Amino acid sequence: MSSAPWTHIRRVKTLYKVVLRLHRGLPAEVKELGDLYVKDEFRRHKNCTPDEANVFLNEWADYAIGLSEQLGLRGPRSAKPLGKPLDLSDLDNMRDEQVQQLYELMKAVQNPEDSKSAEHSDPKNDLR
Repeated sequence: MSSAPWTHIRRVKTLYKVVLRLHRGLPAEVKELGDLYVKDEFRRHKNCTPDEANVFLNEWADYAIGLSEQLGLRGPRSAKPLGKPLDLSDLDNMRDEQVQQLYELMKAVQNPEDSKSAEHSDPKNDLR
């Protein structure tokens, strides 16, 4: 077995652990939702292509860097407000599956009881 797959596996596991560790700094309800989302995303991308894996890892690494900056891991004075505005061009570049997933996440955060009924709405219109 070559060292390349081991390096990739180690990168994935390390990033996964870093993200979950960063979530410890989030409010409890956000942490719970975030942890479920992270676990689901990593599980779904377990057998993706190498190109998809690179994009996936880069996006999650950017998320981890952004979250660490928001949480102020270099000291309380460096903390920023949690969250990041979504640019409309990002929304236009997403696949339908990604838009639906983002929409479901938005509905779950806004009103947990009503998130099930969100499946019949048009996500792109509601996210704008």
